[in-house]
Amino acid sequence: MPCSLPRRDFLRLSLAAAAPAGALWAASPAGTQPRPVPGAEKLTAYQVEPGNPHIWVRWGNRLLTSYRAHQSQKYPYMYPVTGPISGLSLTTETSLPYPHHRSLLFACDRVNGGNYWQDNLAAGQILSRGPRLGEVTPESAEILDRCVWKQPDGPVICRDERKITVAVSGPRLRLIDWQLKWVAVEEVTVTRTNHSLFSIRAAGDITPWGGGALVNSEGLSGEQATFGKPAAWCGYHGKRQNVPGNVVEGIAILDHPENPWSPCPWFTRDYGFISPTPMNFLEKPWRLPAGESVTLRYRVVLHASDPKDAGLDGIYKSWIAAT
Repeated sequence: MPCSLPRRDFLRLSLAAAAPAGALWAASPAGTQPRPVPGAEKLTAYQVEPGNPHIWVRWGNRLLTSYRAHQSQKYPYMYPVTGPISGLSLTTETSLPYPHHRSLLFACDRVNGGNYWQDNLAAGQILSRGPRLGEVTPESAEILDRCVWKQPDGPVICRDERKITVAVSGPRLRLIDWQLKWVAVEEVTVTRTNHSLFSIRAAGDITPWGGGALVNSEGLSGEQATFGKPAAWCGYHGKRQNVPGNVVEGIAILDHPENPWSPCPWFTRDYGFISPTPMNFLEKPWRLPAGESVTLRYRVVLHASDPKDAGLDGIYKSWIAAT
C-alpha cells in the first residue's frame, strides 16, 4: 500500500538519504550490505505526507530513485537513478556541459514559442499538480502525476498524465516504465529543436568521455555512429569509479514501437545525453490539434554488466509483448 509517514518515522527511515547516493554502499566491502531496518527488506515507497512533491523509492532501505516535482523546478524529474550493484546513481542531477539536464526527464523546447526545457521559468514550466503513489508491492511501486505546461501569466497549452512504475527484477536489474498521455489543450506546434522529449543525462563514469561506452540495439557505438539512427534501445555502460572490484553497470532507454513516430531517430552525445526524439530531425513543424493526444511509452533499464550480458534485447522483446 502507499505510505505517508509521520515526521518522526520519516526522519528515522530516511536518515541514510542524507549521504550522497550510494556513498555508504560503495564504502562497504564488495558483496556486503547493511541489514535493512524491519519492514524495509524489499521495496518501499513513501511521501512525507499526501500531496508532498517528493516521492522516494527504496530497495532493502537502499535508495533506488526519487521523483521530484517541486513548484520551483523547470519540470519534474527522477534523481538519483541508482545502479543495482554499486548503489551509485547512473545519472547526474546536473553537470557541465549543459547543466540544465536533470537526470531522467520528459520536457521540450519550442512548444508554441515557449521553452519547457531550459532558460528561466518565465519561458515556460511543466508544473506538477501533485504526485501520488499508486499500487505498491514488495517488488514494485507506481508513481502517478498530472502536469500542466504553461508560462506564468499564460493559459495552459497542454498537459500530460504520467504513470511511472519502478520495479526490481532480481539482484542485477531494475526497471522504470514511463507511460505518458500528452494532451493538447490548445493546438500545439513544436518546431525543430534538439531539446526534446524523454531523456537521460548519464553519470560521467559510464560515458565515452569517462571511459565507458555508448551503444544501441543495432550494434553501433559512439555518438558519430548512433546519432540520428533509429534503434529499439540505446544506452551507456562502464566500470564504476571508486567502487571495490570490477563493477560494470549501465542504463538504457527502450523506445516502444507503438510510439507515434516509431522507428524514431536518436539524439546521442558522448558526454552522456540520449533521447529518442523526432524533433531534432523535423522537416516541418509537428502539430497536435486541440483536444487530441498521443500516448508515449518508454522503459529505462538499470543493469549490471554490459547490455549483452544483461539481455537487453530479450528485455525489449518481453516488454513490447506485454504492452
